[in-house]
Amino acid sequence: MALRSKTIRLAIFVSTFVIAAIIIFQLIWLRKVYYYEQKEFDHAIAKTVRGFYEDINEPSVVTLNLNQLISSPNEQTFVVRMNRPLLNQDSTKFFLQSELEDEDIFTDCYAGFYNADRETFEFVTYLPSATAAKNVRIAMPQGGGPYNHLTLYFPHRTKYILSKMNFWIISSVILLMVLILLGSSIYYLYRQKFLNEIQRDFVNNFTHEFKTPVSVINLAAEVLINPATAERPEKLARYAAIVQYQGNYLQEQIERLLRHAYSESKLLHLEKRKLNVHEVVAEALNNLNTLIASKEIVIQLNLNGTDPFVTADKGYLLIVITNLIENALKYSASPDIIVSSWSNDINLILSIKDNGKGIEKKYLDKIFKKFYRVPNGEEVSSRGFGLGLAFVKRIVQAHHGKISVKSIPGSGSEFKISLPVN
Repeated sequence: MALRSKTIRLAIFVSTFVIAAIIIFQLIWLRKVYYYEQKEFDHAIAKTVRGFYEDINEPSVVTLNLNQLISSPNEQTFVVRMNRPLLNQDSTKFFLQSELEDEDIFTDCYAGFYNADRETFEFVTYLPSATAAKNVRIAMPQGGGPYNHLTLYFPHRTKYILSKMNFWIISSVILLMVLILLGSSIYYLYRQKFLNEIQRDFVNNFTHEFKTPVSVINLAAEVLINPATAERPEKLARYAAIVQYQGNYLQEQIERLLRHAYSESKLLHLEKRKLNVHEVVAEALNNLNTLIASKEIVIQLNLNGTDPFVTADKGYLLIVITNLIENALKYSASPDIIVSSWSNDINLILSIKDNGKGIEKKYLDKIFKKFYRVPNGEEVSSRGFGLGLAFVKRIVQAHHGKISVKSIPGSGSEFKISLPVN
């Protein structure tokens, strides 16, 4: 599963990179097209001015280069140098309108003739366009030099250029939508595959967990049915104890599954009351007495919390402490467990430290996820469904607490629970 997941993650990463590269390339291309359309507009204005000079027989075009006659203080404004002391408004409007249409410039324009001697505009005329907005009164920009000039102002230049890019913009939007749908589909397929793998692994774990106890119970039952067993009380008691132990184990696993299913479908309904955490620890150890007695186990209690009282649900808190101590017992060959507590002004901290095999750092962020079990080669490190720690974390968070873990492979792990005292 790990290899498959890595391959899928790599494929998603590469696909995401490619999609991002395509989007960036498309944006760069759109920017280049926009700049190209701007240059085309400027070039068309220059040709319009040249035609206008010819229409009015302006001598400046003969003596000076066209670039020297036209300046552009901003993208929307063009200042055209004129040697004439005065232009006719109607002729100016007619010739400019004709030249703009010849150059396929279909956006509205304000044309104003500036008289340098009087330092004011002699007239401002409006050249409408069928695709432009209605004429509104505006203040002509003051961008010309101390000479007679004709100011051409295009208030909707940017909008006009973008309208000429409709094909590129629409195609880019469609491409972006396709890429988003493609990315969403890849993520959805990955999520479905991941869920299918989890479901398959869960079924395999479920079968593995229940198959062994059921087989042991069946074998013990065959021995108990044998009439000769009744004549040997010690054998009878031993196999009865085996049946009881395996039955209890199955019951515990079923209860874990039911608790998880319930917690997933509903909110945790906490019945909080003030309780002593140290007493809950003692009760958890008492519940695990059978498991503790079956091994050579050393449990050290350093319960030094000066204020061990918290407001919590005793049943759920007992599940948390029991689960953590039980894990410490299961993951240690010769368990030496230290249960500690201490207080500060805000929280009571409970620590459960073992001397087990430990957990590698790369797995620490995953152990609280449901169905996750730490791998050990091709096998997992312990029996179970990978539900215990996920449920523990949810209970702690429901009590507005925090849970953390530190672990050194080969030395052991330490789980800390921090619960608010108020």
